[in-house]
Amino acid sequence: MLRQYELVERVLEYDPDADAAMLNRAYVYTVQKHGTQTRASGDPYFSHPVEVAGLMTDLKLDQETIATALLHDTVEDTLATIEDIETNFGPDVARLVDGVTKLSKIEQMPENERAAENLRKFLLAMSEDIRVLLVKLGDRLHNMRTLHFIKKPEKRLRIARETMDIYAPLAERVGMYEYMREMQMLAFAQLEPEAFRTIGNRLDQIRAEDGGQVDAIALDMKHALSEMGVTTEVSGREKHPFSIWKKMAERHVSFDQVTDIMAFRIITEDVADCYRALGVLHTTWQFLPGKFKDYISTPKTNGYRSLHTSLLYGKSMRVEVQIRTREMHRTNEFGLAAHWAYKQGDKPDGQVGWLRDLIEIVDTSHDAEELFEHTRLAIYQDRIFAFTPKGALFQLPKGSTPVDFAFAVHTDLGAQTVGAKINGRHIPLRTQINNGDVVEIIKGKNSEPQLSWLGFVVTGKARAAIRRSVRLKEYAEVAEIGRKLYDGIATRVPAKVGKKALREALKRLEMEEEDDLYYAIGAAKIEDRDVMEALVPGSTAELDDEQNWQRGGKALSIRGLTAGVGFQLGECCHPVPGDRIVGLRKPGEGVEVHAIDCLQLASGIDADWLDLSWGKRSRGAIGRLRVTLYDRPGTLAEMAGIFAQNHVNVKTLDQTQLDHPFTTYEVDLEVQDLPHLTRILSALRASDSVAQAERM
Repeated sequence: MLRQYELVERVLEYDPDADAAMLNRAYVYTVQKHGTQTRASGDPYFSHPVEVAGLMTDLKLDQETIATALLHDTVEDTLATIEDIETNFGPDVARLVDGVTKLSKIEQMPENERAAENLRKFLLAMSEDIRVLLVKLGDRLHNMRTLHFIKKPEKRLRIARETMDIYAPLAERVGMYEYMREMQMLAFAQLEPEAFRTIGNRLDQIRAEDGGQVDAIALDMKHALSEMGVTTEVSGREKHPFSIWKKMAERHVSFDQVTDIMAFRIITEDVADCYRALGVLHTTWQFLPGKFKDYISTPKTNGYRSLHTSLLYGKSMRVEVQIRTREMHRTNEFGLAAHWAYKQGDKPDGQVGWLRDLIEIVDTSHDAEELFEHTRLAIYQDRIFAFTPKGALFQLPKGSTPVDFAFAVHTDLGAQTVGAKINGRHIPLRTQINNGDVVEIIKGKNSEPQLSWLGFVVTGKARAAIRRSVRLKEYAEVAEIGRKLYDGIATRVPAKVGKKALREALKRLEMEEEDDLYYAIGAAKIEDRDVMEALVPGSTAELDDEQNWQRGGKALSIRGLTAGVGFQLGECCHPVPGDRIVGLRKPGEGVEVHAIDCLQLASGIDADWLDLSWGKRSRGAIGRLRVTLYDRPGTLAEMAGIFAQNHVNVKTLDQTQLDHPFTTYEVDLEVQDLPHLTRILSALRASDSVAQAERM
């Protein structure tokens, strides 16, 4: 563990003007606050923030970031508060510490929710300052280095999976490849221990048998380049086990069939030498077609720049080669962190393009599961390049379609997409884009995202925007149903209901907007009785027990049952007063009431059959309909109007099928009797908005 003076001296080496007193205070503060707390390894807890601060000095980050690393766990794990941090270390450090601090409630959430909420927190904090992520990545890297001390295997696996799914990809997206590789290696060892050991043993075996072959190849390359006057540094290594395992999985091959397990890096003085070195390699050794990538002229979104090629060395040995300048190498290994080195002076904008997309996903995701899915799509996929007709370049995941491209250009363009051209030819929207394609989006003024697009889009941004649009459309349609049903409810209270009464009702129901109430009514999330009571308090006090079905009381009576015997209506046939009914009684259970033509009765149920009939009380029976509407604006509202005109209460409304140009719903209605249900069916069938309506 770094001593106090050693840490401060590290910072002063690259930033002589740093506030040493503030750094000393931060070191002492974290030691005092964490006190006697220990880690799973048995080490004092404060050793962790000190080591994270040491990782930040390796990146030559500014004094606020070093202080944040020292203090990042004090608010979560000690009695310190953000206000204390601000008082002692200033608002900038307090803001960064607050961004890194893990919320305690996250630890009690289910796995996916916890990971997603953690991710949500960091993405929002990153939108203000990328240093939050840099400290968090250092925190996670050190935790992974000490993961083996945790005794519970399920906890180790959870942390390793979260690291592999979230933090390693985030490290890649900000260009911190050193962090990414080590995180992947440590997580892989936990998640696939047998594969990790097997590949590691094979690499040790190859290393022992090759007689220094890696060094020999590197020396050959250096000599070839030197003879052509190109001054370089050449180094070689075997790929790490996770990289090899990933290739084995992608190609469905064994270890022995992975031929390119050696990788070499060539460092040059300038960009011109990069291309000269590439020419020398390609004329000295055979290069493999399709394996060349120029990330110097077209950098990755995280700023990564390098030339990549694969060569055939000897008769059959494939080797990968990366060629870059010294400046590129530092940026490639440490990404955005390299820009924060104090000597750079100016700080980059943390809101890089991909990060803006992630923030938009945070804003549009419906729940934690959806956020997790969309964000993983956004941060962890191989990329392709495509152009607009005017030459603007966009990077997208492999498998992207014109719809993904449109949303990448702008959310509004994605929403208005009606067609596309690739390289001047009209193509279906589900067509996959290839590297270098020119994509032209055709838009319509009144178009909107289609639910069917979710079947082929691959980017998190597109999926989040489509789902949000579909939800808003559904919300508006259900609210329109609720508006019509509300008009019927308002006529049943003993007073005229105006705007003032509605405003007061919203307060009583703890809702903000009228549409919130209409949606709750249309989606059957609130009972008619509760709406009436909110509009006119006391208006339901005199309702007799015929209407108490809404509070769980029995509103139906059945003749033919022994006094005190409970019953329930069959979910399979939903009998209503007017249907001929029978009862089925099984030993030790109540009576189940079925319509006489229920298909369940033909299945030979082992039960006593009872001859039943309806009693005098006949409110509260549920009739279930299947209604197929034409998929066009206003059809849902038309159906809601029919329900309101027939004074029926909608209990549930579920969309069960979308098959353009039709949408099918299952609707549960509280009806008086069979004639009431029949009138509703007749009205539906007479409507131009309804393609089909039937009782289930």
